[in-house]
Amino acid sequence: SRKTLAILQETPGIELTVIEYLVTPPSAAKLAQLYRDAGMTPAQGLRLRGTDAEERGLPTADDAAVLAAMAAEPKLIERPLVETDKGVRLCRPQEKVLEIL
Repeated sequence: SRKTLAILQETPGIELTVIEYLVTPPSAAKLAQLYRDAGMTPAQGLRLRGTDAEERGLPTADDAAVLAAMAAEPKLIERPLVETDKGVRLCRPQEKVLEIL
């Protein structure tokens, strides 16, 4: 996340808004929109490392269940998710952000 943020901060002409997802979690509807725009499923946006997502069966759960879990417990959201006028990317690796700048 820090490396992606550095790329964005160093890119001229970028108006940056950082949303601290643990402080201000996105709604299930916003997450659905982000994943749809990124061309991925909510399960593909799950953070597995350091969470109990696998034990809860979330990787194979339906989209609504995954989105509800993420909205309730934002630590389940893999990051960073970056949204620009050109699209949305889950920026892992951080170079993926270049696709939407």
